[in-house]
Amino acid sequence: MTALILFSATCNEERKNPLLEDFDTPYQTPPFDKIDIEDYEPAFDAAIAEASAEVEAIANSKETPTFENTVATLDAAGERLGRIAEIFFNLNSCLTSEAMQDIAQRVSPKLTEYAHSIYMNDALFQRVKQIRDSHPVLSTEEERLLESTWKSFIDGGANLQGEAKEKFKQISTELSKLSLTFDKNELAETNGFELHLTDEKDLAGLPEGIREAAALKAKEKGAEGWIFDLEFPSYAPFMQYADNRQLREQMYRAYSRRGFQANEHNNEAIVKRITALRLEKARLMGYATYADYALTNRMAGTPETVNRFIEQLHVPSHAASIRDKEELESFAREQGLADELQRWDWSYYSNKLKQEKYAIDDEMLRPYFRLENAQQGVFDLAHRLYGITFHEVNTIPVYHKEVKTFEVHDEKGEFLAILYLDFFPRNSKTTGAWMTQFRGQRWRNGRNVRPLVSLVMNFTRPTATKPSLLTFNEVTTFLHEFGHALHGMLSQCRYDGTSMDSVYRDFVELPSQFMENFALEKEWLDTWARHYQTGEKISQDYIDKIRRAANFHSGYASDRQLSFGMIDMAWHSITAPVTEPLIDFEQRVMSKTDVLPAVKDSAFSTAFGHIFAGGYAAGYYGYKWAEVLDADAFSLFKEKGIFDPATAASFRHNILERGNAEDPMRLYKRFRGQEPTVDALLERSGLKAPKDHTTVA
Repeated sequence: MTALILFSATCNEERKNPLLEDFDTPYQTPPFDKIDIEDYEPAFDAAIAEASAEVEAIANSKETPTFENTVATLDAAGERLGRIAEIFFNLNSCLTSEAMQDIAQRVSPKLTEYAHSIYMNDALFQRVKQIRDSHPVLSTEEERLLESTWKSFIDGGANLQGEAKEKFKQISTELSKLSLTFDKNELAETNGFELHLTDEKDLAGLPEGIREAAALKAKEKGAEGWIFDLEFPSYAPFMQYADNRQLREQMYRAYSRRGFQANEHNNEAIVKRITALRLEKARLMGYATYADYALTNRMAGTPETVNRFIEQLHVPSHAASIRDKEELESFAREQGLADELQRWDWSYYSNKLKQEKYAIDDEMLRPYFRLENAQQGVFDLAHRLYGITFHEVNTIPVYHKEVKTFEVHDEKGEFLAILYLDFFPRNSKTTGAWMTQFRGQRWRNGRNVRPLVSLVMNFTRPTATKPSLLTFNEVTTFLHEFGHALHGMLSQCRYDGTSMDSVYRDFVELPSQFMENFALEKEWLDTWARHYQTGEKISQDYIDKIRRAANFHSGYASDRQLSFGMIDMAWHSITAPVTEPLIDFEQRVMSKTDVLPAVKDSAFSTAFGHIFAGGYAAGYYGYKWAEVLDADAFSLFKEKGIFDPATAASFRHNILERGNAEDPMRLYKRFRGQEPTVDALLERSGLKAPKDHTTVA
């Protein structure tokens, strides 16, 4: 296709759109240094036209339909469009602007219409149907792609007729725009609050490093004193250490009211509209609820299975959570708390009790968790398990000066992937941590196209006097996201539709949560955890304390996460649009897990981006589902040795390399030799197992 020509606003020279050219960069990485924001929209338009022509050519082919000329060719169609979308939407999450958000709103309906042009193309659907009905002899991966392609057509409305088909299109388009608006509002609310302190007495209890970071933030904004905000590296330590209870309450209320205030960023109506539209979409497809519709593409399969699974864990979790609360309340009374224990008290008193019971807390551990050392420790762990190596390079364009890039090679020295690392918060970045790809792994024209993987975090920044020193939670977050990265970097699939990006949501968290287990292993911590000033290795005493404290308040933590799965399932199990106040709906559902008083005028759903702006609708339970899998999987490593080469090779070949090329339970059983049960998770968490425990399947 002829590249689209743009004209500069400042000169008359013709300029080619870099997004529509072949990338003349190392490993065909995105040329971020050449892309202007004005390039995106015309590039999308040109690439959509190109991709549409490719799809039409497949649909109108006179050749007898075969797997290769239809299913495989369709899988490869729109490659340029996919490349542009991966660049744009990844940057819209980690380096956004009002201009990018506006482009997203305009482009999203076009992409939705393009998807409709595929899945509602009857000629194309009939070709896929003819292939499926002929029962061709295919490899396991080819069969998987054929079935997932067929399912994509069915889920995409291929069987709908007339008004139903048009309604499906309208709903899909509106949903795509609403999700973007939800995300935009959540970011604006997170960025819109600051706690500006000028009296040093208000800093009582806060460690020196946290104070220094807040002072630096104030200085950067031209203010005196200290600024705390709702970014996690600022918010979490404040809630954990600040003695001033009124300020903790102020911070908590600001955090819990994101998207639920009387302003232009309120998400309540958007939540209700999204869930109503999803219900309507499911009904068009013949399902009673959206959960019934969505779970056909999950390991769990049905809402009944999910709800049974949640309840199976909720019974022991809630009993332990009540015990946790009673213990903490008693401790807080001893510490002088006269009022009822509130949500803004939990982190504060929990941390003090943890110090008393285990003589350890985050600030004691931070000096041993320098970011650069943690990074090398994670890299060395991957090398020890899988033989892969990492080499930092400075020749690859990046989208922000803080981003680092690495060439990744396998045990034979062959190129495996490019890894981008983006560690620190900024106002243009969504909160949280995630793994994404600028290009996924697949085969094209007989060549194994290797992936471009990116990890985006919001870790503690360095200050004028200290390097970035991580909390233990940030270390486990690094391991978690790196597990996703390994899933992408080690992929050995042939098609986009069978790669890591297509893995079921309740299976894709297995590699990430599996990696978190190493944070509690002395053999790994010994390799890198050293004091950033003295070089002293983290002591055995500290490691023992970390392990002993690992299950501290695990009942409360488990119950809290289960509550997220409950509200997700509740929103997506409605049989009629929700008309009652959002907060009433939430409290009725989440009260099953509550051990603390509800907070007036606060909400959870209005900032629950995973299900309203991400891909986890009717799927958030998957974190717990995968936690069962990871605990069961790691128990085999514990039995054989956490660095056992044979066990690591089996996990790599059966899980990490296979993506969505086979049924996930088949892959898991091939690695583990059995279906998982909740036993390993309950044992690891220190929770009492129910008498009638069963497998997760």
